[in-house]
Amino acid sequence: MNKKEILLLSLSGGYRFSPVQVQKLLFLIDKNLPDTAGTPFFNFQPYDYGPFDKDVYLELEGLSKEGLVEIYQEHLSSHRWYALTPEGTQKAQDLAARLDAKSSDYIEKLSEFVRSLSFRDLVSAIYKAYPETKINSVFAGS
Repeated sequence: MNKKEILLLSLSGGYRFSPVQVQKLLFLIDKNLPDTAGTPFFNFQPYDYGPFDKDVYLELEGLSKEGLVEIYQEHLSSHRWYALTPEGTQKAQDLAARLDAKSSDYIEKLSEFVRSLSFRDLVSAIYKAYPETKINSVFAGS
């Protein structure tokens, strides 16, 4: 498995993900599935709101150019959302079929977890579980 494939698997389920959700989801996959297909995939570093790797966005841009990820830009805002296209969904389903059930279920649960929390609660939860990731934080809730 490679970065693009883990991103496709992570975004599956027909949901839209905010930038912080994508970053934290991939961070948790890297931390908690070390034996799954060669993780870690990214080089997360402590940043303004916890673990961050700009390569996540570069990979998403590449997947967008391939027609596998849709990047939504909110009108009159810099806020973005990421979701799989129908082609990306099909590819993610093919990848999930190759992954062991335990890892696939875990990724799905992590996805539900990051989507269930507000920005503040998600960043706080990451800081609580991984306090080393808040050393460069600008987050008032840390």
